[in-house]
Amino acid sequence: MITGKQRSYLKSLANKLEPIVHIGKGGITPNILNQVSEALEARELVKVKLLDNSLLEAKDTANEVCDALKAEYVQSIGNRFVVYKESEKNKKIQLPREDKK
Repeated sequence: MITGKQRSYLKSLANKLEPIVHIGKGGITPNILNQVSEALEARELVKVKLLDNSLLEAKDTANEVCDALKAEYVQSIGNRFVVYKESEKNKKIQLPREDKK
């Protein structure tokens, strides 16, 4: 589970990302989940775009993808959403630690 501070940090990183996975009218298929999983392993932070013909809601779709892949939901804006999962082999993103007071 990521904290609010970590989520804010991930949002700032995602701001300059382009969507690399596109979900169309077929919805969430095993192939889409495989693409997102591979992208998460390689990059840790992935932006996904829902095409206009998909008729899906970004937040609902993001939560479904996160549940299936055990990833963390970061944000959704319009027809795009961002998910994060720490890579097992290619750790690139160092999340800020939550300081205890």
